[in-house]
Amino acid sequence: MADILEEVNIQWHPGFYGAAELEFLLNKGDLEFQREFNLSKEPIRMDLLIIKKLADVRIENELGHIFKKFNVVEYKSPDDALSIDDYYKTVGYACLYKGLGETVNQIPANELTISIFRESYPREMFEAMKNLGLEIKERYPGIYYISGKQALFDTQIVVTKQLDGETHRTLRVLSKHVKEEDVRAFVEEAAQISEPGDRNNVDAVLQVSVSANKEIYEAIRRCDKVMCEALRELMKEDLEKREQETLLKTIKNLMDTMKWTAEQAMTAMKIPEADKGKYIAKL
Repeated sequence: MADILEEVNIQWHPGFYGAAELEFLLNKGDLEFQREFNLSKEPIRMDLLIIKKLADVRIENELGHIFKKFNVVEYKSPDDALSIDDYYKTVGYACLYKGLGETVNQIPANELTISIFRESYPREMFEAMKNLGLEIKERYPGIYYISGKQALFDTQIVVTKQLDGETHRTLRVLSKHVKEEDVRAFVEEAAQISEPGDRNNVDAVLQVSVSANKEIYEAIRRCDKVMCEALRELMKEDLEKREQETLLKTIKNLMDTMKWTAEQAMTAMKIPEADKGKYIAKL
């Protein structure tokens, strides 16, 4: 755990991708997730495109109640601003996606939606929207629907810290100011997930959440043995990978400074004979 807590550069988007898929587990078979969707040969891409496969299926999660067949999703990390220009940029992504269909009107405008996720309430953007004649209505806690003549597509703005704490732990823990009750609930829920792909998504969320909230996770780890073990089990593969990377770095340093062979370096480090082969293969 110590190595993870030392993480400095936080990559928020992989955590969001994982959280998004976990949010829609109940409709896992009805949705296709395409990450960082390329809109053209040029480096223009959306953060996430969700395609709803079956038009007659209602998404259980309230985040997906707005969904139609094609759904463009933009995520803003806690460090990113969200302005009226960002809104129009996302609208532009949706327009490009609609216009790049292989046949005319292959992607009907009335089957396309936009979702923008951000942790904090975008007060200035909402004021700019109102000045443009757009209507803003909080449909569910933290989920704001945008409508009006200026709205080209059905749109929702999701303020993750306002989402219901009982049903949206995965998004609420993607914060620099996570609440301990959200961490504990998320870890408990995540411990029940067994499918490998879903466990990878849990790991992606934890990577971000732990890196952004070192003190809280460290406090939980110190005072709650059960929670500590749950975290270790959830992040077991990542912990092992980081441990191996650290050992490899130490082996290489010893080989360079002491002019030792790999065997000599590993013997000095007391690496078990059974494990030496896997390190030699990576040197």
